[in-house]
Amino acid sequence: MSDDAVSPEEVRHVAELARVDLADDEVDRFTEQFRDILEYFETLDEVPEVDREADLTNVMRPDEDRDSLDREAALENASETEDGYFKGPNVS
Repeated sequence: MSDDAVSPEEVRHVAELARVDLADDEVDRFTEQFRDILEYFETLDEVPEVDREADLTNVMRPDEDRDSLDREAALENASETEDGYFKGPNVS
């Protein structure tokens, strides 16, 4: 893998998008880590595919229809509700 696969500028850009402040030493460390991750994915690309049919089987119990809780019972232990719904914290 070439050294320019991930640049410090790209790491800073991703950090900015994620609203994460990184010091210069952290940018360097993350740049190396991203390079290592991409190199690992390149290694995985080299693994030969295995020819086999994709048999999907349900290894769990069979689905069973059963009655669900009514609204009052479901909301009974909720710390906060609003208009008959669970109320969660505001997210930015």
